[in-house]
Amino acid sequence: MADRWIAIVDDDPSVLKALARLLRSRAFHVRTFESARRFLAALDDFWPSCLILDLQMPEMTGIELQQHMRSNGIDIPVIIFTAHDDASARSRCEALRPVAFLSKPLQSDELFDAIGRAIDVSKPSPFPGRR
Repeated sequence: MADRWIAIVDDDPSVLKALARLLRSRAFHVRTFESARRFLAALDDFWPSCLILDLQMPEMTGIELQQHMRSNGIDIPVIIFTAHDDASARSRCEALRPVAFLSKPLQSDELFDAIGRAIDVSKPSPFPGRR
């Protein structure tokens, strides 16, 4: 699994740093993005096997990003995480069929289990030569 890339999108730099460090400790390749728009812009030359996505972000929320991806045929397995685990948000997210919906603080065993499931269903990049 070490050749698989994981993208993390969260507006909190400390969360990005901590998650990236945790994933790299397990030999995953990681790219972090401070916003959904930066992540989308990077898809021109980067295709992750899995996207770990914060639910609450300014400009474009995790739900809005998932909806955008779905409507544009971007098929990347998503793991949603949030500090605001309410029934309404969970219901809206689950309608978009993420691999997992996790609450902060993240438990590493739950996260790695979700990553394993996401990578199992991951499809290769539609762009030849990209990972």
